[in-house]
Amino acid sequence: MGAKHQGLSEQMPLKYRRILLKLSGEALMGDDAFGISRQTIERIAREIRAVHQLGVELAVVIGGGNIFRGVAGGAAGMDRATADYMGMLATVMNALALQDALRQVEVPARTQSALKIEQVVEPYIRPKALRYLEEGKVVIFAAGTGNPFFTTDTAAALRGAEMGVEVVLKATKVDGVYDADPAHYPQAQRYKALSFDQAIRDNLRVMDATAFALCRDQRLPVFVFSIFKEGGLRSVLLGEPEGTLVHL
Repeated sequence: MGAKHQGLSEQMPLKYRRILLKLSGEALMGDDAFGISRQTIERIAREIRAVHQLGVELAVVIGGGNIFRGVAGGAAGMDRATADYMGMLATVMNALALQDALRQVEVPARTQSALKIEQVVEPYIRPKALRYLEEGKVVIFAAGTGNPFFTTDTAAALRGAEMGVEVVLKATKVDGVYDADPAHYPQAQRYKALSFDQAIRDNLRVMDATAFALCRDQRLPVFVFSIFKEGGLRSVLLGEPEGTLVHL
């Protein structure tokens, strides 16, 4: 933990001190059909600021579905690798938008891309990313893993393991993992915690299979919560009864 933030974190009983937040591109759309809702991204930036002020070391992996959805019709029938590279470029745009939103709420942030676009954003360099975290900067990882055929869920698991985070926080539209779709089954029950094996056995689809297997193998827990609940991210880090913890 960087000295700059040590005093702040000691004031609060934090459950986790270094985390990776997985944001879907769709989370940035708000009520729009695609693209970035300025109101939504500013609200997410405030959520991140609230936990940054606690002294938490925070990395972010962001998806690109909100942008790629707008061109998906034109990508129909496209070579899969080409379409995946387009999706990676969409995540870079989202990362830059989030970095700017964080700057406006006075949270220092750096974006690193798995694809080399050095005129726009610095490349992913693990030791530099670790140093940024220790200095109290939010690190935003863009362009997924840099390889086609891998999702940004897998990128989150990979970067989480590389950064030595204590948990991957998967931000979704619902407040955890349920035994049925709560949108269609009002009686659905939310799990407070479950094992990786149970999630696989019950086909709960917390993350894609590759990402989930990597988290399990690295003993890296996944916490699913709602990014749309005000103060939800802060509540998770303070150990309040939010979301669903998936662990060994």
